Amino acid sequence: MEITRQSIDQLIADRQYNQAFAGLRHLFRESPHLGNAQFVLSRVPQIESIPAAVPYRLAVLRSFTIEPVLPLLRASALLQGIDLTVQVGEFNTYAQDMLDPGSALYRFDPHAVILAVQTRDLVPDIWGRFVELSPEEVDQILDRTLKDLGHWFEALRSRTQAHLILHNLEVPTTPANGILDGQGASGQVATILRLNDALRRLAGQYPGVYVLDYDGLVAGYGRERWHDERKWLTMRMPLASDALSQLAGAYLRFLVPLSGRVCKALVVDLDNTLWGGVIGEEGLYGIQIGPEHPGAAFLNLQRAILDLAQRGILLAICSKNNPEDALEVFQKRSEMLLKPEHFAALRINWQDKAQNLREIAAELNIGIDSLAFLDDNPVERQRVQDELPEVTVIDLPADPMLYATALRACPRFERLSMTSEDRQRNRYYAEQRQRTELQENAGTLEDFLRSLQMEAEIAPVSAASQARIAQLTQKTNQFNLTTRRYSEQQISEMGQSACWHVAGIRVRDRFGDNGLVGVGILRLQAEVCEIDVFLLSCRVIGRSVETAFLAYLASEAAKQGAAKLQGWFLPTQKNAPSREFYPTHGFHLVEEQSHGTLWELDLAQSQIACPDWIVCSMEKE
Repeated sequence: MEITRQSIDQLIADRQYNQAFAGLRHLFRESPHLGNAQFVLSRVPQIESIPAAVPYRLAVLRSFTIEPVLPLLRASALLQGIDLTVQVGEFNTYAQDMLDPGSALYRFDPHAVILAVQTRDLVPDIWGRFVELSPEEVDQILDRTLKDLGHWFEALRSRTQAHLILHNLEVPTTPANGILDGQGASGQVATILRLNDALRRLAGQYPGVYVLDYDGLVAGYGRERWHDERKWLTMRMPLASDALSQLAGAYLRFLVPLSGRVCKALVVDLDNTLWGGVIGEEGLYGIQIGPEHPGAAFLNLQRAILDLAQRGILLAICSKNNPEDALEVFQKRSEMLLKPEHFAALRINWQDKAQNLREIAAELNIGIDSLAFLDDNPVERQRVQDELPEVTVIDLPADPMLYATALRACPRFERLSMTSEDRQRNRYYAEQRQRTELQENAGTLEDFLRSLQMEAEIAPVSAASQARIAQLTQKTNQFNLTTRRYSEQQISEMGQSACWHVAGIRVRDRFGDNGLVGVGILRLQAEVCEIDVFLLSCRVIGRSVETAFLAYLASEAAKQGAAKLQGWFLPTQKNAPSREFYPTHGFHLVEEQSHGTLWELDLAQSQIACPDWIVCSMEKE
């Protein structure tokens, strides 16, 4: 069926909501113009079956007319499950907005801020009269600009926890000195690139400040196609109409991870997805995979998938196939980039794929909404979308040559920081399969726990660990008693405050290092010490690590002179595994409210000990 506005309206009228939502995504992907953006914004609220969108406040500070981009951004965000409220600053008041503590920016209290400033506005002399400047004058302009930016960042960081997305500076389509500009190291283009490099280093000094490669975006699209000089001169709008959606898409790639709408696992089909052809029909050497056409398209897709794995995205297989035939491809076709050890879960059978996806999510101990599904068959994609609307179904084009591009375009895999744990995540899950096999053969749970030979290292937050600790507060859902989210800046500030104690726990066992898998945050008060955050990664749930970590926090509270240790359990749709944590460790209920329950432990009467099958070590601050 052809996807049109009329067909989508009919699907909504027929209450075929999942098909209608898929239709909106297809329509807007194929024609991302302002009319379709308004159509998406008006129709998504009429669709009842999709998960609720996450509300998110975005402030835009700018030096040019950016308003036409915003409906496109709001529509694309809504299709990714983000309900944007956008505040636009006045024209060219970006510096005042950040420096004035009473500005509309801070009253709006945004989750994120975009600073969209052009080269011609931030460094007008470098842009407009570069040939007149001496090298000394150029250096002075660059130094002054970086100093100003530093003051703006300082002001922003001192007044809001909002993330900052900063445009870098584009180079001119035609340098002032023409081809002469490229003959030395001090030309106009080289100067702007030098400023961009300094800008990136400056941003790296501030948590929650990220650089959007605006110059790369313009270059990738085509500098001549990107600009509309007539619009710039008449309405201070430098972008051509077709470039609006490109800028909106670039913003979306930041907002998806910032709002937590990321996927943790990619589940892939095999036949006609990872290789060309059907293994059960073409046979081992009849399928298409290799460096030449047509197999090169599938090799490109495998490279894109491996790149995602390096970001910490888990990989899984969901294929209707005979498992022996499918696995033989991985073992005997040397052209395959992907190997069985790259996959954290396998479902190669003739079962319904929606059910397989449920089982994969359960095995990986992540939510259904953390899965992305990649399959060449539109019927299978629609079946999964109908049955599991929470799953991100990636629409593949008909041409396999475009598969890798479609996968890389999905913003759900974007990350704004990387930790060593992210890079090792697929290895962690491979080791977890070995633990599961050991547990199945162990006589009792205690026998299994002892056989793991666990070691736990607990340490206060440090500059090296604060990024991972913040990441865990933002991503952990199941064993998380309060689900309070904190930015890296907030974690850093807590770590330096006498009113807080922030600690992380690393766990190793006979199968490998699980990395930093738990966070505990204590609010230090006089008589009563409160557990503000207590969470563990799903990798170590059920192995008594939680008891070892709680014993440490109770000991820290006692050292601070507290007589009582309190903690809230704030229920969510996902944290049921932590519901009984406090009562099973001797806490008694002291308060019950509509949003949660407060538990308390008498530190003088009750002691919590680290299980003797875990060797615990503590680092001092």
